Amino acid sequence: MEVIERVYREEFGRVVASLTRRFGDIDVAEDAAGEALLVALEKWPVDGVPPNPGAWLTTTAARKAIDRIRRESHRDAKHQAALVMVDDTPHEPTGPVEDDRLRMVFTCCHPALAPEARVALTLRLLGGLTVAEIAQAFLVPEATMAQRITRAKKKIATARIPFRVPSLGDLPERLGGVLAVVYLVFNEGYLSSSARTSVRDDLTAEAIRLGRLLRGLLPDEPEVTGLLALMLLIEARRSARLSTDGVLVPLPEQDRGAWSRPLVDEGHALVRECLRVNRPGRYQLLAAVNAVHTDARSAADTDWAQVAALYDRLAVIDPSPVVQLNRAIAVAELDGPEVGLALVDRLPLEGYHPWHATRADLLRRLGRSAQARAAYDAALALIDNPAETAYLTRRRSEVTG
Repeated sequence: MEVIERVYREEFGRVVASLTRRFGDIDVAEDAAGEALLVALEKWPVDGVPPNPGAWLTTTAARKAIDRIRRESHRDAKHQAALVMVDDTPHEPTGPVEDDRLRMVFTCCHPALAPEARVALTLRLLGGLTVAEIAQAFLVPEATMAQRITRAKKKIATARIPFRVPSLGDLPERLGGVLAVVYLVFNEGYLSSSARTSVRDDLTAEAIRLGRLLRGLLPDEPEVTGLLALMLLIEARRSARLSTDGVLVPLPEQDRGAWSRPLVDEGHALVRECLRVNRPGRYQLLAAVNAVHTDARSAADTDWAQVAALYDRLAVIDPSPVVQLNRAIAVAELDGPEVGLALVDRLPLEGYHPWHATRADLLRRLGRSAQARAAYDAALALIDNPAETAYLTRRRSEVTG
């Protein structure tokens, strides 16, 4: 079962992309891919996994799609569907993007769609993320995100937006959406929103792989370099992020000797490269923040003034409440928890669990125990991740008074 799920997750995007190009309907492609999985669950445990599971899934899904078209179409449409069974047309040229999955990410990030719709749709089709996971990443209700994805699919269908291979000229206007997709996939792997697992190494590995491919494709684009540096510096700390009993270990408490020095060194080199270009962007500044943290020999040695200054620059580019929250954390380290709390309390982030967790920590440091416990409870009510749940539960139990 695990082998089948892994293969299906790896091949899902390619199958959907192939069927979408062939039949011109995303809903048919997704439904057919799902039906192909059910057939695989029946046959592979008995017959074994085929030598080329991707081709097997694509062929089976194509047959399911044709069956659906036949059922739902009139006689003439049925004849047309039968003709689709044999497709002698040559493969489309891959264009400048050779990797199948990265090419499909660029294809889905069509400029005719709203930016948030591009990212959400791509995460759903290729990242394998659930609607709930995507909604949490965007800080919106699940129903709202489901509507966005549905509207994006309908727009593609009604406007007949072509799912064609992107040309070199398509890449710049689609790059922002592609970078957002890769980073959100990485974030979901780094700290999963699922109650089943705390981290998903498959997602972080895939995001870094795509980041390296993007760097090879666009070596002179500093935001691409910044995103890769950011992911590497975060990934470098992975082995120190969970205790042996599966509890989240926050950055100040991590064993810095357990960090991957090769990844830290590579990330720092990429950050220095971005500084030489001197065209700062969102991912470059976030990478620089992580470079400051990974450069400190201990938590006490962290240059919080530099962290705060970097978030000041980031707020000019991205004046979001989440950026302001991270800046407030740095300010609290510089000017004290009372100043930090005043900044945090102004932010409209009641549905964002790190906001409650930050408030809880600042209230605890100020000796306001009852309010700290209430803030911890509010944070716990908004998360499913087992490692985070265990950590915040422990922190709440340590509040005295």
